[in-house]
Amino acid sequence: MTLLNLDGYTDIPAGKLAAVVTHLEMRERPTPAVPTQAIRLRRVPQPDLGWYRALYAAIGLDWLWFSRLLMSDADLAAILHHPGVEVFAADGEREAVGIVELNRRDPADVEIAFFGLRADALGRGLGGAMMGEALRHAWQSETRRVWLHTCTLDHPGALGFYRRMGFSPFARAIEVIDDPRLSGRIPREAAPRAPII
Repeated sequence: MTLLNLDGYTDIPAGKLAAVVTHLEMRERPTPAVPTQAIRLRRVPQPDLGWYRALYAAIGLDWLWFSRLLMSDADLAAILHHPGVEVFAADGEREAVGIVELNRRDPADVEIAFFGLRADALGRGLGGAMMGEALRHAWQSETRRVWLHTCTLDHPGALGFYRRMGFSPFARAIEVIDDPRLSGRIPREAAPRAPII
């Protein structure tokens, strides 16, 4: 068994990926900023699993989002159709360009489980407006904390973006996973920034 070296390098076996995960939180409702761009978040109750997976893949495969793609329909439906989970689509001109998934199973402690924009919507100033809308939906009268996490496999600007939006880091972890590209269940060309070993 390989132990994590807390004072240096730890070898990761071939076929595995490692990421540093940063958990961030917001403990006070933010003062709404005036967005430079407008974006509409549309609630999608009981989302169709095919629609959700297609949007999730379009947004996340470059960043190795894969967990929801590997779930069975029953497991995914149990999450997305739970009354404590809300899915929102960020509408573009012709189709959804972003997704926000709120886990409010504990109404006082709301998790932004997924937040992302398609690659063709990045760099247009939509992220801040979308987060503003996401926070407007997340913060309710009973909410005491909104939190999320990101990792080193995500967009390089994600951590800085979340901090600019008012989130503060509170914990860090190392996640080691089987590289899902090796199973053939997601494309081998996904997440080219993370080489397959």
